[in-house]
Amino acid sequence: MDEKERALEFDIKKISQDFLDNPFPTYKIMRECDPVHRNPDGSYFLTRYDDVVLSFKHPSMSSDKKIDFKPKFGEGPLYVHHTTSLVFNDPPAHTRVRKLLAGAFTPRKISQLTPVIEGIINRLLDRLADKKTFDIVSDYALALPTEIIADMLGVPEEHRNKLHNYSNLILGALDPVVSQEKIAEGHAAVEEFGSLLDQLIKERRKTPEGGEVGEVLSSLIFGEVDGEHLSPIELVQNCIFLLNAGHETTANLVGNGIDILLDHPNQMNRLRSDPTLIKTAVEEFLRFQSPLQIGNRKANADVEFGPMGSKTLVPAGSFIHTAIGAANRDPEIFFEPEDVDIGRKPNPQIAFGIGNHTCMGNTLGRIEGHVAIGKFVERFPNIRLVGEKKYHGRARFRGLETLSVEVF
Repeated sequence: MDEKERALEFDIKKISQDFLDNPFPTYKIMRECDPVHRNPDGSYFLTRYDDVVLSFKHPSMSSDKKIDFKPKFGEGPLYVHHTTSLVFNDPPAHTRVRKLLAGAFTPRKISQLTPVIEGIINRLLDRLADKKTFDIVSDYALALPTEIIADMLGVPEEHRNKLHNYSNLILGALDPVVSQEKIAEGHAAVEEFGSLLDQLIKERRKTPEGGEVGEVLSSLIFGEVDGEHLSPIELVQNCIFLLNAGHETTANLVGNGIDILLDHPNQMNRLRSDPTLIKTAVEEFLRFQSPLQIGNRKANADVEFGPMGSKTLVPAGSFIHTAIGAANRDPEIFFEPEDVDIGRKPNPQIAFGIGNHTCMGNTLGRIEGHVAIGKFVERFPNIRLVGEKKYHGRARFRGLETLSVEVF
């Protein structure tokens, strides 16, 4: 079977373990041979940078999933969550909710969070200091965003150990194929975390000034734009969204970033020699192993995608899978895209989206990456992999489940 035939046979609903372990060879073949791929179910899979960007920016493209998610989730908690949270809405609802959530991400709020982030990272690194072996994912990359999001939402210590599982179950339900058992677990996660948030919100309404430094719950509860507040359901579901968005991307960024440096010792040495490269390094980690690999959009009108001279008409009503991970390795945009260059400039990677759907927390996520990876590299000059690393096996998100290292 030649490369073109392999590309034409790709089915988003029948993703192989090889693809989950390493999707990039498949992306390359599809980008070259079938960049506007039509899946057997009638949906489309885009792999070129320009097409993915167009899917974000075109006025006829939609993020609303109220119709598409109904067959998958029914009318249960997952459906309520994923159709109420910011990411799966269009203007004017998206514009209104985004403005109301913006109060949690003002420069002042971010500046308040920065020392909190540094404190959490220093504590996590101190815990690792005396260990000869540890797992970068479970002991560091996952622990960091869990603590930060918990601080932002005012989640008590006794509930924090559940946050990672909530996020995994809720986001895992977005994969192209999900078992009914996993969907049931996702429903339960939304319900359980939603109940906890209801309690926290009631308590904060009684004591608006009672939050710790870095907490943004009061801003979300009492924030007002043009006389409007978040409704009770919008408030709860978008707090869940903040957990999911902040937890998954940051954990994957930190884990993937350290893994990339371990795989490319020349780049690790380069960063150690010049720590000021950490900002461009994080941009390169986001490009090379994008935490969100595959997004989705819907065409509300006929839209053309593909290279000049070879356009494909995607008809109105079509569901579109946007391969962000493929776009970020498009050789038409990035010089030698399969190489890691922590000083890469320019680097117009789109791991955080683009246009109106740029991730609101991108500044916070970048700060977390700068501090977490920079301090780790400084603190542990001599580490190496132990055993095999393992990815968590979800198509839409790219992150490690285990990454064991030893100090020598």
